[in-house]
Amino acid sequence: MNRPDAALRQARAEQLAERLAGKPLVLVGMMGAGKTTVGRRLANRLGRHFLDSDEEIEKAAQMSIPEIFEQRGEPEFRAGETRVIARVLKESNVVLATGGGAFVNGETRALVKAEAISIWLKAEVDILFERVSRRSNRPLLKTANPRETLEKLIEDRYPIYAEADVTVISRDVPQDVVAGDVIDAVLAHLQRRD
Repeated sequence: MNRPDAALRQARAEQLAERLAGKPLVLVGMMGAGKTTVGRRLANRLGRHFLDSDEEIEKAAQMSIPEIFEQRGEPEFRAGETRVIARVLKESNVVLATGGGAFVNGETRALVKAEAISIWLKAEVDILFERVSRRSNRPLLKTANPRETLEKLIEDRYPIYAEADVTVISRDVPQDVVAGDVIDAVLAHLQRRD
């Protein structure tokens, strides 16, 4: 990347940081969409603190997410997730990556809509499946046919994710490019609201 491009990127990031005035940014979408990776880059470019709701839940529960699912069940996990997200959204200058099911929960979605700007990182099933297949820590995909399970989750969740303030396509490019797309999309969203 040449200097004028880098300077323009930095100027757009600074413009967005100023426009947000501390309001949290929340990344939503399926597992494997790149919420954590893009979120870290986005936070870095905006001079913000990055948090991952799954990591925050694990700290609060003092156990891993697969252990929470196994020992306490999904309903207890979702209740803890809502509590953690409500706490994090009280902070300013934060970029929060949420778990795939967080925004699907009506209470959590209402909290995010009231307190933050939500960004859906939308990805095609092939990209998601290729990414999630690299890791074994996905409790919802511990099924006989993980791809079919993922396709069903997409069918159920995409209409809900579409309620996010902004949609950005997550694709096979460097995640820094997607972070730049998020900055541009959120700036456009804020300008439309003016």
